[in-house]
Amino acid sequence: MVLTIREGVPAISLALPPFSYEASSTQAREAADTIHQVLADDLRYSRVFSLVPREHLNYIRPLNPREIFFKDWESIQTRILVVGEISQSQNRIIFEVKVYDVKSERMILGKRYQAEPDVYRLVAHRVADELMKLYGEKPFFTSKIVFVSNRDGNDELYMMDYDGANQTRLTFNKWRDYMPAWSPDQRAIAFTSYRARNPDLYILYPYEGKLVPVSTRGTNFSGAFSPDGKKLAFCSTRDGNSEIYVANADGSNVRRITFNSAIDTAPSWSPTGREIAFTSDRTGTPQIYIMDAEGGNVRKVSFGGNYLDAPAWSPDGERIAFVSRVDNFFDLYILNLKTNKITKLTETKARNESPSWSPDGRHIIFSSNLSGSIQIYSVDYDASNLRCMTSQGENKLANWTN
Repeated sequence: MVLTIREGVPAISLALPPFSYEASSTQAREAADTIHQVLADDLRYSRVFSLVPREHLNYIRPLNPREIFFKDWESIQTRILVVGEISQSQNRIIFEVKVYDVKSERMILGKRYQAEPDVYRLVAHRVADELMKLYGEKPFFTSKIVFVSNRDGNDELYMMDYDGANQTRLTFNKWRDYMPAWSPDQRAIAFTSYRARNPDLYILYPYEGKLVPVSTRGTNFSGAFSPDGKKLAFCSTRDGNSEIYVANADGSNVRRITFNSAIDTAPSWSPTGREIAFTSDRTGTPQIYIMDAEGGNVRKVSFGGNYLDAPAWSPDGERIAFVSRVDNFFDLYILNLKTNKITKLTETKARNESPSWSPDGRHIIFSSNLSGSIQIYSVDYDASNLRCMTSQGENKLANWTN
């Protein structure tokens, strides 16, 4: 049975006692500490699980993986128990994890991993993903965030883990690269580059080292892959002013879908792929609109405010995050498409821009000069749990999903 957790439902109480390891192995101890800490951080961030406070473990008998006293764990309000054991095999560790349903006293998940030190964090993320899938939730702990940074001189593309770890440079040239967007399988990145001395749209395949030009006439920007990965929406001035176009994912069969003397920009696909949200100033000021994927049935969905931009459609299709400028401050808002209710997500005297949703729709990343320099932040959909993810140079235009 798969149980899907919805908002408003209490988080699942999960106990994560320290992992056991071979006392004689320094490597096993380091692995146990790292995997346990990263997994605990993942589960706290999930909003699906609630960790049993560690001090509550002092009220029951020490864990014996060979003989688990489930009534002990039930007495400290544990629903799920995660047990990990680590041993060493040559220069690798073997991590065995077992997940138990405390009430039924049965194992509901078992996994075994072999790992070297540079992938301990990845092992923890994979376990967290398995726990999410176990309860019908979309896993995202092994997902990547692509962003722009000038830490090494000029604006280049970088990639990092969902939690900000393992920040890695992807492009190496003296020209600006910016506005990256992942494909749904996170194997390709659409982005704009001046490497040919014109703002052209490219697709980078970072794991293959391949670069494919998509649109090289006029100014080209705001690439966005469709949810099935087969199409790419983008903005271009190839026909004069800024319009929205759609091409096949490989850059072929480019076709224009907006026809307006105003500026149309910032396309964001609905999760179904049937609609596209975008920004247009066709009524005088930038506002948020929705149209069918072929360009028809255009309607304005924003109201109030005289500068709204950067729509980002949530994975559940019910909400659109966007940026609004009020009194020269830029803040993030969320529009509920069912109720038309707008919720303010950030409330700072700063420039908060470029929202992008997590795959499960519970978190949003964005760029902000809240600390003085422009950095990438993460916040939960209800404005809680704000955290800074970058610090070197200035970092912006982060993309997690389309």
